[in-house]
Amino acid sequence: MKIEGLSKTIGSHTILKDIDLTIKKGKLTALIGPNGAGKSTLLASMSRLIPTETGHIYLNGQDLKGFKSRNLAQQLAILKQINHLNLQLSVEELVAFGRFPYSKGRLTKQDRDKIQMALDYLGLQPLADELIQNLSGGQLQRAYIAMVLAQDTDYILLDEPLNNLDMNFALQMMQLLQTLVQQFGKTVIIVLHDINFAASFADDIIAMKSGQIVAHDTTERIITEAVLNPLYEMTVRIKEIDGKKLCLYF
Repeated sequence: MKIEGLSKTIGSHTILKDIDLTIKKGKLTALIGPNGAGKSTLLASMSRLIPTETGHIYLNGQDLKGFKSRNLAQQLAILKQINHLNLQLSVEELVAFGRFPYSKGRLTKQDRDKIQMALDYLGLQPLADELIQNLSGGQLQRAYIAMVLAQDTDYILLDEPLNNLDMNFALQMMQLLQTLVQQFGKTVIIVLHDINFAASFADDIIAMKSGQIVAHDTTERIITEAVLNPLYEMTVRIKEIDGKKLCLYF
């Protein structure tokens, strides 16, 4: 995915300013930075959820504006930070929405296999028939992630997917995403507030502040005090344990 000269404003407020970016295929790339940095807006722009005033976004060499919605949804899936569905749906029915770009609701055997795989991966089989309004916040978040997984796209965009997940499921989620990248060749782009998850699982990191990219490099080169301290305007100490960098900030 390549982005050239991307900007976005709302009223007099600049959300994104002249973003130029190339995201490697087959890698897990994390977007980090303080609140209001523009991470979620950039992610939404990458999926064409919001229009952009200037610039271009290319997916496998093709301008995103030229994709038909169904074709784009077969190549790229996104999970927003806030999702609300006021429908009487079971968990399995919600996950089945991920297959709509392929079957338009007429599920084939392949569709059903993808749905069951996603339910298995997220540990949701025991809740498959449960109505989504009866789920806890963490269970519902896992169901939405299973829906994205069932969509089975090459590109997966996730905005704070660890919200509402306890430590155990958050760790399982990052391990799953890493598996999708390493074993299945997926390209995962994820907004993370927990910089230690980014440090432990991301291949590359994009650091954003005030609508601009301040650093984009391998995780090893981004997780440094020289980058993180001015990014968050606080003291972040870097310690290494078992070959992994950990960020201490309190």
